[in-house]
Amino acid sequence: MTGIRPKLHRLECPIPIKPPLVGHLDQFDRAILKWLALDGRLPVTELATKVGLSKTPCQVRVKRLQADGYILGFRAMLNPGKLGLEHIAFVEVRLTSTTESALKAFNTAVQRVPEIEQCHMIAGAFDYLLKVRTSDIRSYREVLGEVISALPHVAGTSTHVSMEAVKDRAVLIGGEGAIDG
Repeated sequence: MTGIRPKLHRLECPIPIKPPLVGHLDQFDRAILKWLALDGRLPVTELATKVGLSKTPCQVRVKRLQADGYILGFRAMLNPGKLGLEHIAFVEVRLTSTTESALKAFNTAVQRVPEIEQCHMIAGAFDYLLKVRTSDIRSYREVLGEVISALPHVAGTSTHVSMEAVKDRAVLIGGEGAIDG
């Protein structure tokens, strides 16, 4: 009976997702994660129907997925345009030193800059890649010159301005190591 999967009576999620690298999630857990990634405010009764469970087992699974750290939390997705924060720049940062203490100092300082949405340590020609969101190029220039350039151990920066976000999704849905149902 290899290759034969039992047919479940559930609604199909519109996004194809591959199986996880971790083996502790079954098909119901993966389906729950998919649906909550699409809509974190989905009522448990509706979620249970979509994944093919009754309400109580579904609710228990959601609580376990939270306790086990698969679900880190729920938050509102804000509209940057409505908030006047449409300007996005990606900044390559080179440090003067990559000792553990220099990295730690930079990592700590970058947490205090609200305009920096994301900060990734990079293996390559530069040390960090920052995603910076501001209202316009003038305010970005101020943040770059007065804040980012003054962070500990910054030797230099290179800016790439985003003209348009073609794809912007906060969770991994699809691709290598993604969740699947």
